[in-house]
Amino acid sequence: MRKGRIVKALSGFYYVQSDNEIFACKGRGVFRKRKITPLVGDFVEFEVTNETEGYVTHVRDRTNSFTRPQIANIEQAIVVSSAKEPDFSTTLLDRFLVLFEYENIEPLIIITKVDLLTEEEKQAIEAFKRDYEAIGYEVELISTVNKQDLSYLNKHLENKVSVITGQSGVGKSSILNEMNPSLLIETDEISTRLGRGKHTTRHVELLSVGKGLIADTPGFSSLDLTIIEEEYLTDTFPEMHERKQNCRFRGCLHNKEPHCAIKSAVEEGTIKQYRYASYLTILTEIQTRKVRY
Repeated sequence: MRKGRIVKALSGFYYVQSDNEIFACKGRGVFRKRKITPLVGDFVEFEVTNETEGYVTHVRDRTNSFTRPQIANIEQAIVVSSAKEPDFSTTLLDRFLVLFEYENIEPLIIITKVDLLTEEEKQAIEAFKRDYEAIGYEVELISTVNKQDLSYLNKHLENKVSVITGQSGVGKSSILNEMNPSLLIETDEISTRLGRGKHTTRHVELLSVGKGLIADTPGFSSLDLTIIEEEYLTDTFPEMHERKQNCRFRGCLHNKEPHCAIKSAVEEGTIKQYRYASYLTILTEIQTRKVRY
């Protein structure tokens, strides 16, 4: 019996890396009976049937997992937004951050294409950068994707399994191609009519980049945050989490309740209005889900 990690799933095969070798494995039939689906990122045990093939026999416990995309055991999320084409959106960025905070995955924010901005627009993006850094996030602004801009990423990737995600057309695949030109990941130009790019990634795969593994993943563009219970949503906004104990009522949802420390902080400007708006939007989604089901 050998141990390894699934680095790719494609056409019914699980490609397991073990001691710098890759084995194309099938899953045992018992997985279907037990409704177990091996995921990219899973640590597994497998039996070797010949030099390059085998059968996955056991999936070890996961630290986290996602169904869209199907991936597990992620340690870090590189959330890529663009300053322009498509325009920067705090609403979309906050949705990614909420998801990864909920799963206890450390996020790193990269904002691309700052070279396309006017001076006034650049000042606005830099203000957003300061806002998110004040919350506790690390934020990097880059212009044309090149190795010099991306050299700082190597220290973040080392010995970690990361996922790179963000809206289509923001430059995720370009970043990976620049850091490891042998990957040759397909990229498409931005659609001027739609203001977004086509997502060209077809399957989930862990790629060797720097001294770590990183996944370029389809599927995160449609984020379902209704898995979060409403009472835990505040905890996914760090600047709200640290203030919630000051609310007068226990279980305050910071919406219609009086004497709310979060709403007071928004009025004072210590919590940004756009962050609070993101919170209320997601809260409404969660509550609507409860009514629907």
